[in-house]
Amino acid sequence: MRRNVMRTKLGVDISKRKFDVALLDAQGKFRSKVFANDAAGFSQLMDWIESHVQGGKSEAHACMEATGSYHEALAVFLHDSGVAVSVVNPLRVKRFIESEGIRNKTDNADAKALARFAHKHELELWEAPTLGLRRLQALVLRLQTLQDMRQAELNRLDVAHDSVRPSIQAMVDSLVGAIEEVTAQIKSSIDDDPDLRGRKELLQTIPGLGEKTIPQLLAYIGRPERFSSAKALVAYASLSPMIRQSGSSLNRSRGTHPTGHKELRQALFYPAMVAAKYNPLIAAFWARLKAQNKPGLVVVVACMHKLLAIAYGVLKSKKPFDPAHGTALAA
Repeated sequence: MRRNVMRTKLGVDISKRKFDVALLDAQGKFRSKVFANDAAGFSQLMDWIESHVQGGKSEAHACMEATGSYHEALAVFLHDSGVAVSVVNPLRVKRFIESEGIRNKTDNADAKALARFAHKHELELWEAPTLGLRRLQALVLRLQTLQDMRQAELNRLDVAHDSVRPSIQAMVDSLVGAIEEVTAQIKSSIDDDPDLRGRKELLQTIPGLGEKTIPQLLAYIGRPERFSSAKALVAYASLSPMIRQSGSSLNRSRGTHPTGHKELRQALFYPAMVAAKYNPLIAAFWARLKAQNKPGLVVVVACMHKLLAIAYGVLKSKKPFDPAHGTALAA
């Protein structure tokens, strides 16, 4: 992995509609600005960088949190434009802010914290996905959007007045057609790309992973080599039970941490329960946790964790799943 050696740090706090940028120069001074999270905003950011970074874009290093799909378009744009980019685990940044004793939380303050975080840590530089993977990621995101729209219309249909039911049904039928079209495009995108097709065939050997989940994992994980270990991928997804215990007064489980790649976690929820029946490693693990009287959600999350680690091991080793070596793969 290349390491950051850039002088000027850019902290980027990004949300669905906008992103805040804080530039930390060599003198330790900040310059801040807000941009729209769209193509026009990206172009304006590049002009701003060229105007305010000594040496231009080649001397800038942008640091942003992994925020599901919100950060990806900007990260790709900056990378393709020649700006060094690091995408970091939000939990690391949160702990860094806490260590500084900062209490106020605003988008601008978070952007400044990201710039300071990049300045004080040696961060690995993010690698942009291939063109084939970018296409797959866009199609997977579009498929999820269409499925959400269809479900919303079906929910309306259940309680709709007779006067609007034909209109709603027509919309549902249209969405079903669009879903079938995008699903076919996803299949062809994977099958036409030798690298993606090879990874798909490896994941198909893992009981519990099906035709719906595998494209999502391919899109969300990307190149497995960008993660140094299974633990790094699990941290990227924030797939750790959120348990708070202290003395006898506090004993609470909240499922997973709210940070990390939400879509990746969601993609593994039902497959983990399927794997508990058909994957011998997950089934044994599930039974062991249940025998210890672990809460149901903790068991599911732990199995999601293990299933993701197994998927990483299979992809990294380029070897089909083998229950006899599954523990080693998931390590």
